[in-house]
Amino acid sequence: MHGTITVIDKGPVRIHSYTAPEDGLDVTTQLIETPSRIIAVDAQFVLAYADEVTAYAKGLGKPIDRLVVSHAHPDHYQGAARFGVPVHALPETTAEIVAMGDRTDLPTGAPIPLGDMTPTVEITPGAEIIDGIPFLFEKVTGGEIHTTLVIKLPEQGVLVAQDVVYHHTHLWFLDRDFDGWQANIDRFATETEYDTILPGHGEPTGPVVWAELTDYVNAGRELLGDDGDAYKKAITARYPTYRGAALIDVANAYMFGPQG
Repeated sequence: MHGTITVIDKGPVRIHSYTAPEDGLDVTTQLIETPSRIIAVDAQFVLAYADEVTAYAKGLGKPIDRLVVSHAHPDHYQGAARFGVPVHALPETTAEIVAMGDRTDLPTGAPIPLGDMTPTVEITPGAEIIDGIPFLFEKVTGGEIHTTLVIKLPEQGVLVAQDVVYHHTHLWFLDRDFDGWQANIDRFATETEYDTILPGHGEPTGPVVWAELTDYVNAGRELLGDDGDAYKKAITARYPTYRGAALIDVANAYMFGPQG
């Protein structure tokens, strides 16, 4: 396996977090194993890594009930077709995925038709009981993207934050929405009943991540100017152990175009 798996037991729920390697942008898919089924959250960027996730899930001996797509960045939905199950998302997310159209698997050049990735089930924020487990679905705005989905398992103390949280991975500052990032960090940091935080990039963590993210957002405010190469050099020097340098390169390409 090229990715890494972290398993966390939470009574009747077991969390399997698959984090892709660097060439898969360190994206994390969550497999939430309930007593009789699996709820998958986010689908991977590289099709080969989506295949790793689904092969691992098959080995758990329970069916995947659904795939939930947290937001409309391609690294979280391109592998959706590999799951072979209904895809759920907020309506805003579905609309943006449709607007972006067909995609391509970068490592292989294989086309990914829009129809293979488009969510078909609309998520309405609120509570849902799935296989006897309470789930809370919340819409969050600002930060990495204007609309994203957060999932809470209140009885297990699990916050499926996805791209509201990166763990020891460089943040995506394309929108330069530092205030939005910090507002979400501050909001969820107050919810101390959640002791297990599942990020969209990187491995599972705990409440210590809120202070780490605040430090990084402040660094972004300070260092992100009008020179992408200089920013990458400065931010990677400040956080030399962080993964996800490729995320900086992709964001810089959108913000600044070719450099050097």
